[in-house]
Amino acid sequence: MNDKKLYDFVDPTDAECVIRDIEISLSLFLPDFQDPLFRLVFTDVRNLFCGEYPGYKASNTKYHDFEHTCAVTLATGRLICGAMAEGHAFDRLTVLKGLLAAIFHDVGLIQTADDEGGTGAKHMVGHEERSIQFMLSNLGDSLPEEDLEDIAQCIHCTSLDCQVNTVPFRSPEMRMIGQCVGAGDLLAQLADRYYLEKLILLFQEFEEAGIPGYDTPYDLLQKTTTFYRDVAQKRLKEALGQADMFMISYFRSRWSVEKDFYREAIDRNLEFLETILNSCGDDIDCFTNALRRNNLSAYTE
Repeated sequence: MNDKKLYDFVDPTDAECVIRDIEISLSLFLPDFQDPLFRLVFTDVRNLFCGEYPGYKASNTKYHDFEHTCAVTLATGRLICGAMAEGHAFDRLTVLKGLLAAIFHDVGLIQTADDEGGTGAKHMVGHEERSIQFMLSNLGDSLPEEDLEDIAQCIHCTSLDCQVNTVPFRSPEMRMIGQCVGAGDLLAQLADRYYLEKLILLFQEFEEAGIPGYDTPYDLLQKTTTFYRDVAQKRLKEALGQADMFMISYFRSRWSVEKDFYREAIDRNLEFLETILNSCGDDIDCFTNALRRNNLSAYTE
């Protein structure tokens, strides 16, 4: 077990495996956790990303794609399990709301059928509100208004600008769930086995959205370690209440192994990034050639 890597457990490209693993993990603490609304929303959002949801185009953001949504939902479910393994008590509805927030958190990047020009990346700034509006429309009368507000607040926690301590959660339990959603979003990205390859795609989204601070793909690559240290780690520790620390409890309770595989994957990504930058400098061709561990063309075509 100790020689396993993160993606040896569940591959986020396999949506059904993601759902089933979450259900199995949660059933350790909430017997027979299988919620029809969880599966229904997951299917709706998968159809949305694939262009099979009425009134919407298919997703065309290559970084924030459906695999990313699956990875975030999986990480969120794992953090919630880890929290319960440490003695935090959540009822089924509270857990469900966190999972739904993870599923919906990036749908605001998908264009409506009449949205002409560019890609969904142009909606990156403020896309959380668009995600919330889709969530409200999709769920309709499935949940009471106060529960929909809980989901919306959890979605807000995925924004780097969200001051989580100012969000008026209805309970400490709901706040912790929101922190798990926010932490799940960060961890899923940073631990992605193709994170380095996808950074070039993220730059393209930033460029279209007009997000300042990154003039070239190399600029983003060079600042990634600083982002992790000064932004991601700080946010995990402060605004998100160290929710990432629940991950080791998840792997202990679910797989009987005392290891945080997300932390290992993140460290591996950052170490490899530094190695390549040190040898390639600002030569992007050299950088992409160094990433032959994966077929980069699958992400850049």
